[in-house]
Amino acid sequence: MMEFAALTYGLLASVILSAAQRNHKLARPHPPLLLYLGYLLCGLSAGLALGLAYLVIVQLTVG
Repeated sequence: MMEFAALTYGLLASVILSAAQRNHKLARPHPPLLLYLGYLLCGLSAGLALGLAYLVIVQLTVG
């Protein structure tokens, strides 16, 4: 299950970042769906980072 989540996350990140880079090079505005997915990916990344940091802190203090 973890492999599927990592593969999906990586694929989503590469598609969003390549589309944003292409739009930036062509000086076109980003579509609203691309912005929404970019913010969603950013929020997921931040939430995952906070969750993993919390787990590390708990393991260091308890264990």
